Amino acid sequence: MDNLLFKKIKPTTPSQRTFKVLKRPKIWTKKSLKSKTSFLIRKFGRNHKGQITIFQKGGGHKKIYRTIDFRRLTTTGIVEAVEYDPFRTAYLARVFDPVKRTHAYILCPKNLCVGALIRSGEEAEIKLGHAMPLHRIPVGSLMHNLSTSKGKRGQYCKAAGAYAQLIQKTKKYARVRLSSGEQRLIHLDCYATLGVVSNENHNLSTVGKAGRNRWRNKRPNVRGVAMNPIDHPHGGGEGKTSGGRPSVTPWGKPTKGSKTSRSRNPLILVSRKKN
Repeated sequence: MDNLLFKKIKPTTPSQRTFKVLKRPKIWTKKSLKSKTSFLIRKFGRNHKGQITIFQKGGGHKKIYRTIDFRRLTTTGIVEAVEYDPFRTAYLARVFDPVKRTHAYILCPKNLCVGALIRSGEEAEIKLGHAMPLHRIPVGSLMHNLSTSKGKRGQYCKAAGAYAQLIQKTKKYARVRLSSGEQRLIHLDCYATLGVVSNENHNLSTVGKAGRNRWRNKRPNVRGVAMNPIDHPHGGGEGKTSGGRPSVTPWGKPTKGSKTSRSRNPLILVSRKKN
């Protein structure tokens, strides 16, 4: 099974022995669409004054952002390729509309093949990758890229392997079960895409070495108890002394927060599962 999912890597170093990376699907072309890409200025964990506000960020490889159609109101065409996106765990599908002569990027569902026809709207068929309102989706269907209001972009179930299930319909709302176990009421005019998000085995891959995290703009996270007293309130002491003191930030603010009373959302019927 591992030979089908993971690439074969020679264990030439200690980090390569436990390193696992998934095989990516065949990409039609290595170049992304120039009309649908842009370069985002990286912050490196700093604010507008150049001061470090996030200590665990910095460096990383350059990345090109792909503009993705999360609304799926008029996206219709043929799937040209399945591509990799450095900003998300899921794959992208490049769609070409032969009528309008335009391209678009959408989230690629699982088992979507190159050459498949993608449609969206009220008249779309009940088929993998098609987007339509909730009132046209059968009860029990799996879907992703779920919006919260009519005409709004998709907000739920966009990560790799994520999906929501339609379990009930009423006169105005649909009862949807999310991946976290939460059950929520969403208006029937909201759009969703049929299918499960691709790259569902993303959680099986491993980093392998610290250098791969540095490529991803992640720096080491040093514990406060490992510092000196001048550097952190948790620092100092003889040996490993971590208990007996409240958990605070480097500036002395409590990290656990305080108890707050929040008004319950009437659209949430069942809260998410606690780990």
